[in-house]
Amino acid sequence: MKKHAIHFLSATALIFILSFGLKAAVMPKGETVTIQTSAICESCKKRIEKVVKATDGVMEANLNLNNKKLKVKYDSAVISPDQIRTAIANSGYDADYIKKNDEAFNKLPKCCQHPEDGKH
Repeated sequence: MKKHAIHFLSATALIFILSFGLKAAVMPKGETVTIQTSAICESCKKRIEKVVKATDGVMEANLNLNNKKLKVKYDSAVISPDQIRTAIANSGYDADYIKKNDEAFNKLPKCCQHPEDGKH
C-alpha cells in the first residue's frame, strides 16, 4: 500500500511540474522597449498607457512621469517598437523620434497641450 501511495504522489508531482513547464513554453516571453514620450501629467499617463495596452501584442505598459519614459513589454512576433511608437504618436504624443499626430494633439485637453504648466 505504501508503494502505491509513493507512486501516486510521485506521478502527481511529475504532472504538476510538467504542467508548469508547458505553461511557460506556451506563454510569450516578451521583449521590453523604453520610449521617451511628451507626457506631462497624470491624464497623459492614463491616456498613453490605455492606448498602448489596447494595442495587439502589448503585454504591459508603465509610464514614469518623472522622466516621461514609457516601459513596454511586448510580443515581438506580433508588434514592433515602431508600431508602438506610432500608436503613441497617433494619440497626440511624441514617441522617441516619431512626432505626435497634430490632429490628435489638438483634441487633447488643453492642459495636456502645454508642457510648461502641466496642471489640471
